[in-house]
Amino acid sequence: MPDHPRTLDELPDVRGQCVLVRVDFNVPTDQRGRITDDTRIRGVLDTLTELKRREAKIIIISHRGRPKGWGGASLQPAAERLSQLIGESVAFVDDVVGEKAQRAVKALKPGELLVLQNLRYEPGEKGADPAFAHRLKNLADYYVDDAFGAAHRRDASVALVPELLPGYAGRLLMRELDALTQLVDGAEHPYWAVIGGSKVSDKVELLSTLLEKVDGIAVGGGMANTFLAAQGLNMGASRIESAALELARDILAKAAEQRVEMVLPELVVAATGFRPDAPARITAPGELEAGEMALDVAPVSVAHMLEQMRSARTVFWNGPLGVFEWERFKLGTMAMARGLANLPAYTVVGGGDSVAAVNESGVVTRLGHVSTGGGAALELVEGKTLPGVAALMNSPRG
Repeated sequence: MPDHPRTLDELPDVRGQCVLVRVDFNVPTDQRGRITDDTRIRGVLDTLTELKRREAKIIIISHRGRPKGWGGASLQPAAERLSQLIGESVAFVDDVVGEKAQRAVKALKPGELLVLQNLRYEPGEKGADPAFAHRLKNLADYYVDDAFGAAHRRDASVALVPELLPGYAGRLLMRELDALTQLVDGAEHPYWAVIGGSKVSDKVELLSTLLEKVDGIAVGGGMANTFLAAQGLNMGASRIESAALELARDILAKAAEQRVEMVLPELVVAATGFRPDAPARITAPGELEAGEMALDVAPVSVAHMLEQMRSARTVFWNGPLGVFEWERFKLGTMAMARGLANLPAYTVVGGGDSVAAVNESGVVTRLGHVSTGGGAALELVEGKTLPGVAALMNSPRG
């Protein structure tokens, strides 16, 4: 098996050929169905523009949301937004592999784009059904994967189709692989990680891997509460992962043994209830009152974390430092986004609210790499082989 997938540079002449492009158009919309963040659509423009220039017939497939059966979470808004971004009409068909989809594919002219309906309307997608994979394969001559956000899944369109068609990695997928594998194999030291989120148990594999590679870890979010409680501090009514207290102690002990600096919040934003308008104050862990819960890292503590990282040459950030969706408890996360942009380090941001924070704070262009995939980014940094990438490397030659 090769050590990396074939890229668009190795794609043969596709003029007039049908190319099935797996993208990640799992984009958020408001109550009116309008897209609120088109980052993932913009991310694949390089690949789609190149295929258009090469006069391929471009068939775009993606999942969106978790629809139950046929209906909901349509890809039509994504097709309309893509049309606006690319500056020309993009066809859409409310079908995946049926007769309507087949007719729409046959009607394509070189350089035209067609978006098929949400893959998850079809049970064979999540079920990794070989018969469904063959029906997708029959639509095209070549396959291009530019859906890094789905590369860790074993869905039919990700892990089966590229073993049936000559498969190639798109430009976005290769940018993600290059940036994130650098964290595994070639990170420049001092190397720091900033890890947030709600549960220690969700990040145990990531933390264990990072302890072997980094010089320091700054911890925030709900998981910081568990680490602080594991040190014997009173965290009031904060949400603590009781079953993970011993795990947190083990991670702290391993960090000390490996001489990896673990930086926990010195001050938190404590509120009298888990709601967006709860009265709040800044206090030290261990000094919370009985009814108070820590919902954010105080910005002054974020400043201290950043001071500890001032000499870092590489930083990986995953997970918010507080309840980011509530205005009152997002200040720590936003302070981290702005602070990392001011460091001289090569900073990689992977996943969810961390990406939302750097977008909202306007610092994306000042960071090394902002990933479009949360789960995929974590698994890659953990050293795992992504099913979608493995399938591309097993792909037949055209």
